[in-house]
Amino acid sequence: MDVATLIGIISGFLLLGLSIFTQEGWQFFLNLPALMIVLGGTLSATLIHYPLGDVLKVIKVAKNAVMHKIKPVQEVVEYWVDLARKARQEGILSLEQITETMDDDFSRRGVQLMVDKVDNEIVNEILRKEMAYIEERHELGQKIFKSMGGYAPAFGMAGTLIGLIQMLQKLSDPTKIGAGMAVALVTTLYGVIFSNMIFIPLAGKLETRTQEEMLTKEIIINAINSIQAGDNPRLLNEKLMTLIAPSQRLDYDQAGEMNVAA
Repeated sequence: MDVATLIGIISGFLLLGLSIFTQEGWQFFLNLPALMIVLGGTLSATLIHYPLGDVLKVIKVAKNAVMHKIKPVQEVVEYWVDLARKARQEGILSLEQITETMDDDFSRRGVQLMVDKVDNEIVNEILRKEMAYIEERHELGQKIFKSMGGYAPAFGMAGTLIGLIQMLQKLSDPTKIGAGMAVALVTTLYGVIFSNMIFIPLAGKLETRTQEEMLTKEIIINAINSIQAGDNPRLLNEKLMTLIAPSQRLDYDQAGEMNVAA
């Protein structure tokens, strides 16, 4: 679970709620028609823009942004260095039994292709196509949330205009003008909040998740290529470490010590 996302959403709404409900007149901030205009309008525009199936997938995408946890790249490198060590000592065919314990379809597919002795170039081509497909699917989720982040404030403004029109119909009663203006502006507030606290941040989180997952996939592809080429584990470790930030790198001996400790 991504704790940072949950903390951000909860703390954001909590602070906004405290700033509103500790003041007089907080009841003006609760307006069901305004909420319906913003959320209903945003959903309608999104359905017009994207196919229904893609929009329905957004729920799963949002869940992945909050619940899915990417393994640290150091662990990924250590894992594949261990596989390289096993392949060097016992042969590539010995990795077939490892596929049964893998929880990552991408890794499982790559190892199975190695075991089946598929040519290195073909393995690389297959995995990179799969990687491109995954990235394209993730980008669709980002685009949908970004679109929703753009629609919400627009429908908030539309709701405000509707409220102002209704308020102008009551100009004969000055006592209702202030309350009518407050209700009209609440719709804009809803649009800004949903856009900048939910939709756009989730799009950014998904983009970060995509970058992390693509880095992991790149490490896996390079590891498979190296194992097929017969590189020794120390050389593989050096190759993979060049793909990650210097602050996250471990040398071969450190990685071995961590595995022993584990």
